Amino acid sequence: MDLIWNSSCEAYNEKPAHLVRGMTQGPYIVTGASKGIGRAIAHEIAKQGYPVLALARASPELEQIGIELNLLHPESMALACDLSKSQDIAAVASQITTQFSWIAGIVHNAGTVEPIHPLNKVPIALWSTSLQVNLIGVQDLTQRLMGNMGGEHQTRITTVSSGASLNPVESWSAYCVAKAGLDMWARCIAQEGAELNISAISIAPGIVDTDMQLTIRSVQPELFPRHSDFVSLHTSGQLTQSTDVAEKMCPLILNHSMEHSGQRFDVREL
Repeated sequence: MDLIWNSSCEAYNEKPAHLVRGMTQGPYIVTGASKGIGRAIAHEIAKQGYPVLALARASPELEQIGIELNLLHPESMALACDLSKSQDIAAVASQITTQFSWIAGIVHNAGTVEPIHPLNKVPIALWSTSLQVNLIGVQDLTQRLMGNMGGEHQTRITTVSSGASLNPVESWSAYCVAKAGLDMWARCIAQEGAELNISAISIAPGIVDTDMQLTIRSVQPELFPRHSDFVSLHTSGQLTQSTDVAEKMCPLILNHSMEHSGQRFDVREL
């Protein structure tokens, strides 16, 4: 398999770049696509006939999802990008806008629940990194891509929300603040993007069996007062599966109208 390299951004793709430029359909970009909900969403979109650009930090899992997506759609690829690093965002955005003249949609799924720590004791550097990944990176990536979005055809942006955007959770201050901000960011871009034919919605996926849940259960209980609640969710089998959630989310991701733009949805109500 030929690898395409661009600065700090790595692309795994079986087709040469010049063939990708001749594509007839715009891609969907999915962040945090190497695992969990993002991986399941990327698979589901590709199965519906769309090329997918899977973004995540460089890893064997990212390389594997790139291979799998390419088998589902020959113009799909995986791009290594760490959203905590502005130089990575700039590099991947440059590669995407060079290779694709129009972008069909973005699914902003990448996120971290860490640091899980009392608000008055959490290191500010970790708190800041959380906001960079969960919120600032979303704005940075989208802003760099907007010149290739909208126009004659609607570009659809979806942000993956959380119950933590509506309700504070002890020791999750950075995550709660970022997710609340992300909900409002989607409403802002829905308003400003209307004349550009760019829509934006938020979808809360519910409580899903992902690595994030494992991280929560692995935290020292004295740092997280609700630790036992999340352990119970797992042991009692109440967590939903990423594939099931992705199947419910994708109709909205792929087909929501401009009238839906600015709204927040919950998978459990779909």
